[in-house]
Amino acid sequence: MKPYIYLRGLRHIDLSVFCVESGQKSYWDPVFKVQVPFSSGQQVKRSILDTINSELLVDPSSVTFVFDVNNKGALGEGEVLSLCDPQYYDQLLGGWMKAAKGGKERTLKRRSPFSISAMRLLHPLLGGRFSENATFDRSDRPEIHKVVVRDASGKPMSEEAIEELLAGTDRSLYRKWIPDNARATGLFVYDVAIDLRTLFAVSVNQMEPELTKEKVEELKEKGWISSRNVFGECLIMPKEHRDKAILAIAKALINWRISSNQSRTFSLMETLAIAISDNANSLAGAIRAKLIDDSEKAKAKPIVDETAGAELFVTLPCSGYMVTETESADALQRAEERLIELLSAFDYENQK
Repeated sequence: MKPYIYLRGLRHIDLSVFCVESGQKSYWDPVFKVQVPFSSGQQVKRSILDTINSELLVDPSSVTFVFDVNNKGALGEGEVLSLCDPQYYDQLLGGWMKAAKGGKERTLKRRSPFSISAMRLLHPLLGGRFSENATFDRSDRPEIHKVVVRDASGKPMSEEAIEELLAGTDRSLYRKWIPDNARATGLFVYDVAIDLRTLFAVSVNQMEPELTKEKVEELKEKGWISSRNVFGECLIMPKEHRDKAILAIAKALINWRISSNQSRTFSLMETLAIAISDNANSLAGAIRAKLIDDSEKAKAKPIVDETAGAELFVTLPCSGYMVTETESADALQRAEERLIELLSAFDYENQK
């Protein structure tokens, strides 16, 4: 069995927002000359890990944020310290980094066994970023819509003074707008690569450590299994914990949702198709787009292709966006079962 699993998911997103700081993130596509919305790989990864924790009914690991006060009394940013403990699923699957200030402690670093792409349009012409001016005032209910205008000294002005201030202008104090409120819509894909060799394995190599010596001994006492993978000596999570994690991983990779405070304007984000393979190239062929007109009014056509080499699972909503022949009501359930089968088949304890 090959040590990698690759997954591509296709979703339809309707006028939603993946928001970080200044609104919907986007980038400029220089080929088709359009602004393309996206959700970062970090945001997708965070959503998947949150879903795994929710399925397992466990809390995420804690994080310590250090602040330093300099000689002038100013507060500055310091280190962000992780627990570096694979007994927390978000740590085991998400990786960690702990580098103490001044080099007094050894840096601990674990690379995540998940490699996750940004969620972006299947093709730059199969979606877009649109803007509108939203309002949050109560101008339709004057009895609960209050307006206060303060003068230069901070005192509230009288109605007569406000009317005088606004005389000769077209300014309204009753409407409050959020300008350029961007929305993302279209057919989006995300890709995930899973390294089975390190999925449930943590290195005990102290030349480039993932764990402290004390944590290694603690894990051994709790039943973690001494073994070896391609990267050297390691500890393997006990089977009973792996089996629970596999069920949650399979569900989360397909059913995750952006539900953090970085997302607003609800969309079902319904999954249209899932492709699974041990060959990354086959994913690109299984769920793809085809340019059908290269003129100034170029168009693209979405395609799901069972002959491209990947296992394909097509849902009922997919037939509303492209011609399909094998859509089914249980497609996502079958995709989840297939992931469980693949994740369970790898021999984590006896890697060769």
